[in-house]
Amino acid sequence: MHETLIQRPLFNPGGNDAVEKRTIIKGSATGLFNLNATKYPWAKSLYQVMVGNFWVPEKVSGLKDDARMFHTDLSDDEQRAYKGVLSFLIFLDSLQTVNLPHFSDYITSPEVNLILSIQAYQEAIHSQSYATILESVVESDERDEIYYFWRTDETLLKRNKYIGAIYQDFIDTPSDQNFFRGIVANFLLESIYFYNGFAFFDTLVDHMKMLATGRMIAYIRRDELTHVTIFANIIREIRREFPELYDEKLIINMMDTAVKQEIEWSKHILGDRIPGMNGQTSEEYTRFLANNRLAMLGIAPLYPDAVGNPYKHLDRLQDTNADKGNFFETTVVNYTQSSSMNGSWDF
Repeated sequence: MHETLIQRPLFNPGGNDAVEKRTIIKGSATGLFNLNATKYPWAKSLYQVMVGNFWVPEKVSGLKDDARMFHTDLSDDEQRAYKGVLSFLIFLDSLQTVNLPHFSDYITSPEVNLILSIQAYQEAIHSQSYATILESVVESDERDEIYYFWRTDETLLKRNKYIGAIYQDFIDTPSDQNFFRGIVANFLLESIYFYNGFAFFDTLVDHMKMLATGRMIAYIRRDELTHVTIFANIIREIRREFPELYDEKLIINMMDTAVKQEIEWSKHILGDRIPGMNGQTSEEYTRFLANNRLAMLGIAPLYPDAVGNPYKHLDRLQDTNADKGNFFETTVVNYTQSSSMNGSWDF
């Protein structure tokens, strides 16, 4: 029988913020953000990266060109995929924006609470970005269709309900087991669920289509990579500090389910109808990603045959050592509105 996890008090005068007493969960924090004494250096590093990545969708130009291109250059299949992929991304970031505080309420490390707050803000920016894309690119009478695509698409509805139910289980019954399951679900959402959608937009860019949307998605992907890292570290800290809660078999089973769902969805929304992508590459790419994400947790590959990325153009587009005219290097890697951060949290 798993015990109920106790929510961190908003203010706990009897708490102890000493680093040697601090734990990722179940600690006795006062509620004060004492950020001059930190236990988890990875959180301190991620804070700098996340703040340095600050961006807003209004800074992305070219969406008017995308609006023209959407109607003149995209095939019917590419238009359908564009709208369907956006619908799923909108759901995922909507869910994360409102759900992250539920998990943060049980984290008893102020430096980790801090970066989870930044993550929630970034997820809200992503939601705003999708709204900006829709407002700029598609007709007004199509927007609700995209937001609520899951009402008519059973495959998407099944995906949305699966991840939503895991989060709701923890909210309704905040047990140790449901917390760990929810943290793993966060990791899978950030590390697996987005990426065939991202690959679709990158593939359009590789064919010189929808370049502004591609820039927006590139900024979002850069944020999501820090979110993957946050939850990988939280899972590793739970394994170290609370080994009785850590369940590697659960991680592997949930990863396998996530991979199967991602493959099913990708074949459904992309299929073999998108130049440069097909059902086989979607499957290979998802399994390759899964092995990569499991390696972050020190877990052996789940799919030993998936040893390479079938989308070679993704490596080219995202290669920061490539030619200086590289699309993603010039528009993403070097794009930092917050140029400097001063104080004790500097690298």
